[in-house]
Amino acid sequence: MTQQRSPSLEAWVLGRRLELLGLRGVKKLELHENRTVMVTLTERGVLRLHRGYYYAPDSVLRAVVDFVSPRVPRQRRLQAERELLAFPVGDFVPPKPRPSRNGRVRPGDLRLIRELEKLHRKFNREYFGGKLSAVRIRLSSRMRTRLGELTLDERTHRPVEIAISRRHLERDEWSEVEHTMLHEMVHQWQAESGLNVDHGPAFRRKALEVGIEPRARRFVRSRRRAARYG
Repeated sequence: MTQQRSPSLEAWVLGRRLELLGLRGVKKLELHENRTVMVTLTERGVLRLHRGYYYAPDSVLRAVVDFVSPRVPRQRRLQAERELLAFPVGDFVPPKPRPSRNGRVRPGDLRLIRELEKLHRKFNREYFGGKLSAVRIRLSSRMRTRLGELTLDERTHRPVEIAISRRHLERDEWSEVEHTMLHEMVHQWQAESGLNVDHGPAFRRKALEVGIEPRARRFVRSRRRAARYG
């Protein structure tokens, strides 16, 4: 049985571990569960950190220290960012399912989201060397012609979430959903590699590498219909 810990105790323990790994100049540590911005240090010296890092090994926490330290060289800081974003915080602190547009979560949504998260982790290991960051997975009722869509943070251009069409999940075979997930993960790879997120040459090369159709539209075999991506 997992023992429940108070947020204040978690913050104290995590803060102490970070100090032992070299963290300096932080006046306060705040834990949160917002996966849009995983780590941030304010001008007032407040370090805001996703609660999932409480479960991270020292190697990941060293990356957190490097990421927020002002004197760390740029290349080392970028490497630290990749390492801390690769840690699967969602495995330890699962995100709460987002309500549908009408404010209600539909029966079975949580199960589907968990299956899609497992699919994302599986494909990340098999096709991207486990280097992609964990992102939120959302089911969308508004997508009528689109199958999936990657959302980027407007400020950082980092991937925030992958949305999968609810109609796609209800009408098409799981193999088609897998294809859609891989398509959006190629876009995620573009964003996290500093490339433009489009369907240009870089996308087409990577799509062929992972074994999916290298284009923005595809013919969905299970329902014999044309569909597109976001």
